[in-house]
Amino acid sequence: MLRRKALNVFLFLAASVSLAAARDLALVSNKTNSLSTITLPDFVKVCKGQTNHWPDGKSVTFIMRNPSTPEMKLFLEKIYELPEAQVKDVIATANHGRMGHPAIMIVDSDEDLVNKVASLPGAVGVVDVYAINSSVAVVKLAGKLPLEPGYVLHGN
Repeated sequence: MLRRKALNVFLFLAASVSLAAARDLALVSNKTNSLSTITLPDFVKVCKGQTNHWPDGKSVTFIMRNPSTPEMKLFLEKIYELPEAQVKDVIATANHGRMGHPAIMIVDSDEDLVNKVASLPGAVGVVDVYAINSSVAVVKLAGKLPLEPGYVLHGN
């Protein structure tokens, strides 16, 4: 009986951690950017540091949470389609020789991410939908906004 209760508690905790990691993400942009929508292939290029400038000439900076955090698992699977170690290699390659203006920046929290995107012209980032505030603009990804059916970065 005690083993059964312990197993149930373990399964409940495991499911809770899994659900917590499967959150809805949103693509946000600096408000001075003219970006209101982006295709999935173009977004993947931004995430891999393959796009240097926006059409308006601003330098592109992609800001994300650490790829090793559980919250980024969905993002790595859907956008990079690579394991964490290879994503870190992609980031290092994209930033090589760009010390003054990295292509990809890693931050510690959603709050840091929103603040960095808001303060850096040309910046975009991926953040939990509940961390969005009025300092950034939400960008349509593949024609959809977060929480719309079919949105690429939907957590479940």
